[in-house]
Amino acid sequence: MKNEFEWNRMMNEKLYSPAKVGDDSWDRVHIAQKKFNESEFWHDRSAFEELKKCFGKAPEDMVLVPPVYFDHGDRVFFGNHFYANTDLTILDENNVIFGDNVFLAPHVSIYTAGHPIDADIRNTEVEYAKPVKIGSNVWIGGNVVINPGVTIGDDVVIGSGSVVTKDIPSHVVAAGNPCKVIRAITEQDTEFWKKQYEEYLNGTE
Repeated sequence: MKNEFEWNRMMNEKLYSPAKVGDDSWDRVHIAQKKFNESEFWHDRSAFEELKKCFGKAPEDMVLVPPVYFDHGDRVFFGNHFYANTDLTILDENNVIFGDNVFLAPHVSIYTAGHPIDADIRNTEVEYAKPVKIGSNVWIGGNVVINPGVTIGDDVVIGSGSVVTKDIPSHVVAAGNPCKVIRAITEQDTEFWKKQYEEYLNGTE
């Protein structure tokens, strides 16, 4: 049975005991993701469809490449046309919300859980959880870590290997550890890539 006191503190970003929250989401998603990770997903979508039932929102056209890992699943909300390459890890003690057209490269990790800096309090096994929000039209490179409480805007590219500790605004390329804005995405970028795409459509080698 869900412990409303612990649940409310968790969702309100306050210290709580994960062992006392009391819902069954951990069991449900771990059973489902084990089946999915061991499935021949390229031939049989049944295990994926079962896993999708564990999520807060899971559009029909989303794609996950196993293996994947979620702590709970019901606090993850996927937008339309979501794609994650292999080894996505989401510790969703609090909500993780994706916009539309989000592409994740391999080995992306998203954490909502955090622990007290003070060792005595940390050793009592209480923790806190802060939501993560990722906008639409976002590409996140391989081996990126996104930390609790981060918001990433729309039309953003995050470079491989970045550790995102603070919010990233819309319409930028950002990278590094800690991740910082490198430059804006400009009209010149749009013109360049449209030309590349036109060449592709025209069959230019």
